[in-house]
Order: sequence, then structure tokens, then C-alpha cells
Amino acid sequence: MPRNEKKTGQSASPRKLRVGELVRHAVADILSQGGVHDPVLETHLITVPEVRMSPDLKLATVYVMPLGGKDEKLVLAALEQHKRFLRGEVARRVNLKYAPDLRFRIDERFAEAERIEKLLRTPAVQKDLEPDSDQN
Repeated sequence: MPRNEKKTGQSASPRKLRVGELVRHAVADILSQGGVHDPVLETHLITVPEVRMSPDLKLATVYVMPLGGKDEKLVLAALEQHKRFLRGEVARRVNLKYAPDLRFRIDERFAEAERIEKLLRTPAVQKDLEPDSDQN
């Protein structure tokens, strides 16, 4: 086990991060260049903010988000349908011993950030954030 990996194997090694970034760029390029001929994918702009690799680099979890968060289920279904093609394209672009299996997930970070932002704007939180005049 590499020195920088925890015993749980959950931390990201530099190699996992590097390979994940290469796969992310490859998938993003394929999608942005219209490499997948699918009516759903051709009509949606899809961002690929992150790819997480398994420790053995044989599984890539690709986090995607359609622009505006619209038609997430349709986009996910279209990506799943073209998974084999995308895997082959990634294998051609990224030089690895094994082409990783691709698993697609919707990136929830944007929705979570918006939820936190709304919470911070609520009157109860704003009241707690105001400096107390009694403490001065």
C-alpha cells in the first residue's frame, strides 16, 4: 500500500487523482465535440466536474451535470446507453493498462451549495450572524 494512503483506502493517491483528471478531460472532450450521436446528449450541454477512480483504477465514477440541471434522468440514461462507446473512446485517449468501466452519477454539489446558501439567508441564521451589541 502506498505511504500516502490511509489504511481504509479512502484517501486519493496522486495516481488516482491524475488518472481521474485524465478520464474527466477525455469524457468532457468527447461530449463537447459531439462524439456521441444521441439526440439527448446533442441537445444538452453537460459539464463533467469530477471523476473518482477506484483504487485499482478499473472503475471510474463520472460525475456529470446538465447545464441548468434540466433533464438529469434523461441525460443519465443516455450516458448509460452509450457507456461502451465512451469507454472505448476513453481507452483510446488515456493510456492505461485497462480501460476503466464508467459509472455515471449526477453531481449533487451544486444543489447542496444552493441549499446551504438559502439556509444562510434565512432570518434565524442572519440574526445569529449579527454582531452582538452587548459584547462590545
